Amino acid sequence: MEANFGEYIRKLRTENGLTLTQLGAKLGIDSGALSKIETGKKEFDEKCLDNLANAFNLNIDKLKVEYFGDQFAKKMYAYNCSTETLIVAEEKVNYLKNINAKQGELEF
Repeated sequence: MEANFGEYIRKLRTENGLTLTQLGAKLGIDSGALSKIETGKKEFDEKCLDNLANAFNLNIDKLKVEYFGDQFAKKMYAYNCSTETLIVAEEKVNYLKNINAKQGELEF
């Protein structure tokens, strides 16, 4: 785990010997924007997660864990939330999954 998602991307990029321009081309963003993402001055667009996974042959589910974990941590820090927030969020996710599963069931 890196300190933030931008640092995670920089680590992947440098370990794979890619320049900002090369990775930016794979992600569909310019090198200046990618540089700002890596330094934490700009947020990574979640729409590019699939491209990032493909660029480095990463498991998309693990990549989502890294990305959304970073997003949750930033929000929790910004609003001074306790870790209890994560427990409540997990309960809400389970509730939403349960509701969606029930909506998919048809009774005859």
